[in-house]
Amino acid sequence: MVSYPSVLYVEDDEQSREIMYLLLAGEMGLPNVTIFPDSKDFIARLKAIRPQPDIILLDIHVPPYTGFQMLEMLRRVKNFQKTPVIALTASVMNEEVAKLKTSGFNGVFPKPIIQDIFPDMINRVLQGESIWRVIY
Repeated sequence: MVSYPSVLYVEDDEQSREIMYLLLAGEMGLPNVTIFPDSKDFIARLKAIRPQPDIILLDIHVPPYTGFQMLEMLRRVKNFQKTPVIALTASVMNEEVAKLKTSGFNGVFPKPIIQDIFPDMINRVLQGESIWRVIY
């Protein structure tokens, strides 16, 4: 039996959610994709996901909590202390990337997502690699 990773994506932009779903569920064929349109009740909704996410993708600017705040919440929950968390943002200047890195993210994917290399990037993160190169 093939084991597929479970993915959570938190994103407030509808078009970005649609594109990500097409990439994850369509192109990559992942059956366990959950997308939250906001960060309200983040931890309670996260704990209700079955199966639990193997990787979490967070937009940095999602109301009511930022990606940084959601990451802090995640790291306080025992089951998610080691789960790879990737920031998705259009703000990829050196100082922003440094802040993401020191905050504890496992990498950053710049927006807009480059669809041709996205599946490889997800697989690399799932294998334990951190991705900080923002220009492909």
